[in-house]
Amino acid sequence: MQTNYDYIIIGSGAGGGTIAYTLAESGKTILILERGNFLPQEKENWDTVEVFEKERYHTKEVWKDKNGEDLHPGTGYWVGGNTKVYGAALFRLREEDFGEIQHFGGISPSWPLKYEDFEPFYDKAEKLFDVHGKAGVDPTEPFRSAPLPFEGVADEPRIAEVREGLTKMGLHPFDIPLGVKLNEKNLLQSKCIKCDTCDGFPCLLHAKADSDINCIRPIMNRENVTLLINAKAEKLLTNDEGTKITGVETNLNGEKIIFEGKTVIVSCGAINSAVLFLKSANEKHPNGLANKSDQVGRNFMKHQNAAMLAMSFKENPVKFQKTFAINDYYFADPQNENFKFPMGGIQLMGKSNRYMLTGDAPFFTPSKVLSEMAEHSVDWWFMAEDLPMPENRVEWKNNQIHLNYTPHNEEALDQLLKKFSKVLTEMEDHIKFLPENINVSKKIPLAGVAHQNGTLRFGNNPETSVLDINCKTHEIDNLYVVDASFFPSCGAVNPSLTIIANAIRVGEHLMALETN
Repeated sequence: MQTNYDYIIIGSGAGGGTIAYTLAESGKTILILERGNFLPQEKENWDTVEVFEKERYHTKEVWKDKNGEDLHPGTGYWVGGNTKVYGAALFRLREEDFGEIQHFGGISPSWPLKYEDFEPFYDKAEKLFDVHGKAGVDPTEPFRSAPLPFEGVADEPRIAEVREGLTKMGLHPFDIPLGVKLNEKNLLQSKCIKCDTCDGFPCLLHAKADSDINCIRPIMNRENVTLLINAKAEKLLTNDEGTKITGVETNLNGEKIIFEGKTVIVSCGAINSAVLFLKSANEKHPNGLANKSDQVGRNFMKHQNAAMLAMSFKENPVKFQKTFAINDYYFADPQNENFKFPMGGIQLMGKSNRYMLTGDAPFFTPSKVLSEMAEHSVDWWFMAEDLPMPENRVEWKNNQIHLNYTPHNEEALDQLLKKFSKVLTEMEDHIKFLPENINVSKKIPLAGVAHQNGTLRFGNNPETSVLDINCKTHEIDNLYVVDASFFPSCGAVNPSLTIIANAIRVGEHLMALETN
């Protein structure tokens, strides 16, 4: 087996898969280490009980929270990472998100780079991941140099009715930018069939634009690319000076193998990337690799998220519900004199059914009641910004991951839920929803780590950051990170597109270094 490569990429999710795709054009030898396997195409992909109740595609690992209680994380290890089950909502951060913003719960810090530095890479990311949408409707939308690659996904009748009602109230519902392989003008040529098992499910038809389908499979058979599955990177080894990675100690199907790479790129997800750095402590890096700043694992963020079933007397027979979002309260509610802080964004989410509601229902709730609730609800996702706090951190203790996390800025999420619940009850009679106390809302607990970010932040100052502006560690010359670990703040939009755009940016930077 070949053990020496130009690039070793650890992880194949949004960041790892994208940078592998980008670097494949260089002709350099690339090794992709993926601790999981290919997610199987099987009928259970579309089985709600298997996916949500039994968590078929989540890891069986048990982590610990700050109180030492068991934590069962909602994350999975597959070729393509968590993009295999993501909702494919591919938003750009707002231009203002790259600057300092005062929130109710504290400060969202500025980035060392600005939106204009990422904008051309956002364009490339949207093309690579088949993004559908329409520009120019969202009032918070940043400038763009090119239109979205594909038209937005059309609303079904009940959803179109709700969109129209919100528009009449002066709001600006806009198409969610979605990464799906959909051709609504010619459905015979469309992989996507707009089913009700997209958001949170693996796609049985491979019609979701994920890192596996859009990045890894197109390159995995190239002569210069090697993909190893069931290959978990256990430790990063350095030279005696601690300035260079000399090997990646890997568990390959139970066998220990050390791979060598001129450049090592870590993309294990913000939590596991930080853990890999901490596990790799040595004499020159006693507190974990590249951790003189004591920032490795700190500033963990995951967004303040909630789901809500808005109930009405009118049935909602929708299949593909996740088509529009609302950002009118992203930076503030102009009508609320008592809360002048950013609140966040609202999105439609995948349509719920009674099986999804079972886990949160009282034990005596009959299945018929749950079915009625699902059939009469419109399902919404609320997202407020999480703020970077040094005490919110990832730790590796007693051979186990610990998430020491206390929520911050929850007031923004509470205000957003309260505001939009009121809006829904004020809509026209044929559209409006039942009083807000009838709605079923649930805040997403710590185990919901799909939006994990911030644990290896980038910056210009080695004393306050782990990575430089090109996502290379300040202390180690050939070690890069391209997942959401690098985020100094997280805005209130899904992180995937920013991860993808940054991976393209870093990949092109590495190729430019090779030619200089």
